Amino acid sequence: MKHLLKLGDLTPEEILEILNLADQLKYEKKHGIAHHHLAGQTLGMIFQKSSTRTRVSFEVGMYDLGGSALFLSSHDLQIGRGEPVQDTARVLSRYLNGIMIRTFAQQEVEDLARYGSIPVINGLTDYCHPCQVLADLLTIREHKKVLAGNKLCFVGDGNNMANSLIVGGIKAGMEVSVACPKGYEPDADIMSWASATGRFTCTDDVLAAASGADVLYTDVWASMGQEDEAAHRQKIFAGYQINDAVMAAANPGAMVQHCLPAHRGEEITNEVFEAHADEIFDEAENRLHVQKAVMVLCMGKK
Repeated sequence: MKHLLKLGDLTPEEILEILNLADQLKYEKKHGIAHHHLAGQTLGMIFQKSSTRTRVSFEVGMYDLGGSALFLSSHDLQIGRGEPVQDTARVLSRYLNGIMIRTFAQQEVEDLARYGSIPVINGLTDYCHPCQVLADLLTIREHKKVLAGNKLCFVGDGNNMANSLIVGGIKAGMEVSVACPKGYEPDADIMSWASATGRFTCTDDVLAAASGADVLYTDVWASMGQEDEAAHRQKIFAGYQINDAVMAAANPGAMVQHCLPAHRGEEITNEVFEAHADEIFDEAENRLHVQKAVMVLCMGKK
């Protein structure tokens, strides 16, 4: 695996390889077993969008792997002042061993990989969030023991999270349903691909989507960069909340996932969040372990 740009680029076998290595690295960290697979290497972390979990998990992950991480905000880079992406990619390839980028446009990530000569890892774009969904899959497998055969239901905006959950869930053998308001559906090409598998549905009926679900997932109604739409979106998404009624429609023992940060009382009630807090914070922790696995597979010796 040279890059992680989007989950659509990975085979089911490659996703499984990441999850299995993440399991191993998580075990080793828990038991104090050193795993300096990237000793002496440096990861450049480009942040056009800020983040708590992404920055801390990648930085700690590189430390655990024996390397170092360099934080680069949009204010630190000429890319934010008009330098072409292809020039930035070529320069950074001379200094670094890998790049993680968290930005707006998916094309920027693709261009970094195209013009650079080092691995590029997508830390989030408006199109997809592959690292988060790999952590989600690891967490679901930990709690449900298997992925294939489970039903994953996403409630909310058909955003980058929905796009990646559809692809990751189906490639892992799961059935995926999405409940969102009309006009806020996930990417059309992703839905077309998913529908062809026979294991995907999209509806504006939350209870119908949640029926028989083994995993319920939600995200904020207004993502980063959509702050000026927040008031309007609160009206549009008012019924798209994981609450007791939605939990009752799901299978008994259904787990809940949230990529965080959570706006309790909006996309999820405080009661449901706290009842499933262990699952949600297992999910947050697993960002560290899957990203370490991705870095080893992309940046490690082949």
